[in-house]
Amino acid sequence: MQFFVEPQSIVRRIWGKSDTVLFIFAGAAAEFALNKAVDWLYFTGKLPADPVGRLFSTVQYAKTIVFSSLNQAEEAIGRMRNIHQAVEQSRGYPIPDWAYRDVLFMLIYYSIASYELLEKKLTPEEKEAVYNVFFRVGTTMGLQALPPTYAGWLPLRNQHLIHNLQKSAYTTDLFMQYKKQLGALRFKILVESQKLLVPGRVKELLHFTGFSFLTPIIPLYKASRLIKMDGVLKNLLLPPRYRDQVRRLDEPQGSY
Repeated sequence: MQFFVEPQSIVRRIWGKSDTVLFIFAGAAAEFALNKAVDWLYFTGKLPADPVGRLFSTVQYAKTIVFSSLNQAEEAIGRMRNIHQAVEQSRGYPIPDWAYRDVLFMLIYYSIASYELLEKKLTPEEKEAVYNVFFRVGTTMGLQALPPTYAGWLPLRNQHLIHNLQKSAYTTDLFMQYKKQLGALRFKILVESQKLLVPGRVKELLHFTGFSFLTPIIPLYKASRLIKMDGVLKNLLLPPRYRDQVRRLDEPQGSY
């Protein structure tokens, strides 16, 4: 069987652990709230109604693609494109190509940043492998102007951060909804984890301080995984309605 992502790929190691995926989710939740095209998901009403669940579903979609056969992954990407096209038809004009690229760029950036925070630094070759997977996702979706290499992507990523992000009423509302869904303590942990991951431009727009109280806790959390205590900690930190979703993030999709 031909896989979309080869079994030995670093991308499967990144997306094969729920804690890494949760940090990808956390970083994306911060940056996505600043995206100038976030009004598209407000148009459907699904994002403000359940922003945490919506982001979870996006992350789960990406994980499914990573662990699927080539045919299954291409079908999943096609379904994702069709869903967005239906929204475009309903609203009467297309989602900008740069908005699709921004979401793709978040998955690339936070895949690398989260793994490096919780595991180890990636080699240039491993970063290239991460980029290549999401480059193929983007080209399969029909996205234009994607650089063929990780090195070529870096300056474009910086341009997107400068030109496509802004703090708006949508940003404020989304963070209010995050807090409402997670509760004050869990929301505080979300924000502190975001500080560890997001690039400088996002920190600037969200007025994040440079220090996170999670900085000294991360080594302790990594040690807890060695004695199998991380599951207990996740249950304490996650609202009950999301615990099953997080457990499923630890279940490999497809065959290795």
